[in-house]
Amino acid sequence: MSAEALARFAKTLNGLQRRARLRSVAMGSGIDFASNDYLGLANSARLKQAITTAIDRGVPVGAGGSRLLRGNHLEHEMLEEEAARFFGAEKVIYFANGYAANAALFSTLPQRDDLIVYDDLIHASAREGIRASKATTSAVPHNEVGAFERAIRSWRELGGKGVPWIGVESLYSMDGDKAPLRELAELAHRNEGFLVVDEAHATGVFGPDGRGLAAELGVKTNILTLHTCGKALGAAGALLGGPKIMVDYLVNRARNFIYSTAPSPLMAAAVREALQILVDESSRRTRLERLTAYAGCQMQSRLAKKPSGSQILPVIVGDSGRAVSIAREMQAEGFDVRAVRPPTVPEGTARLRISITLNVDEEKIEAMFTRLSATLQGNAS
Repeated sequence: MSAEALARFAKTLNGLQRRARLRSVAMGSGIDFASNDYLGLANSARLKQAITTAIDRGVPVGAGGSRLLRGNHLEHEMLEEEAARFFGAEKVIYFANGYAANAALFSTLPQRDDLIVYDDLIHASAREGIRASKATTSAVPHNEVGAFERAIRSWRELGGKGVPWIGVESLYSMDGDKAPLRELAELAHRNEGFLVVDEAHATGVFGPDGRGLAAELGVKTNILTLHTCGKALGAAGALLGGPKIMVDYLVNRARNFIYSTAPSPLMAAAVREALQILVDESSRRTRLERLTAYAGCQMQSRLAKKPSGSQILPVIVGDSGRAVSIAREMQAEGFDVRAVRPPTVPEGTARLRISITLNVDEEKIEAMFTRLSATLQGNAS
């Protein structure tokens, strides 16, 4: 391979570096203020024991193929049945991860004559599916119900005859704020459309027994929910729930499902245990709620910034280079705080994404915000 053939890749990487946007993989170290392990289950004794027990009863590590070939396992089916009961869905399908599930949903279910209207801050995985969809698409300003309604009305006035799909996150991953789900559900109902709710950062944390924020809407035939398993559930995969006919359609038409090796049956066993932990150990949510409130008070008093009201606390810095510099200083002090930069977040909103989990306590939270306050002052722009 000639140097010229590789030069175009180097040029792109150099450009990212100049704009302080070059990514690299780094091991987690220091006190955890970066992960999505909200309930501290990733390293829990119960999940480890669930895996050990599954191995002892002969559950294989790998699936060996796609679900439609020989990769389907009883653990997958038991998880889907239990998850459907837990989340109140007619049927649930288990994907290897949330990215694949979101991409499959939006690229497969909305049809050519339909409209997908989605929040401008929706996750990249949903955008991937939306880009691949044959439907008309429209992004609207964050959490503006009126903008969703206007987009649907405009589409109808221009001759749109299909079905509108409203795509949102229940709890936004970079801002930590909640979607107006009840108003959006009513909008979907009035327009005979569907509401798709990505519960990735709400699952396990909000709602009865951690069933998510959409649980307040009850069981509806026009609402689909996505619950990822690699965050508060401490495992991996994603559970997409909705009407049985739609899940069956995905099995037959979603390329992300048809042509992917099935998730590890051992991971399905771990997720089953995680769902049971949500019921058995409600004290985890109570503790996280207390820590989140404490962290919000620290953020308000030490940084003079309004907290989000959830376990995700963004500290907007603005400049990407400054965000990276502050994060590195915090890491050097033993606090694993990470910078998030465009294009993951909008231009001019590079930030530190502070994540509160049960891997910390009040003492560690206070120490982190004390250090962060000093670091921000020392790096004032």
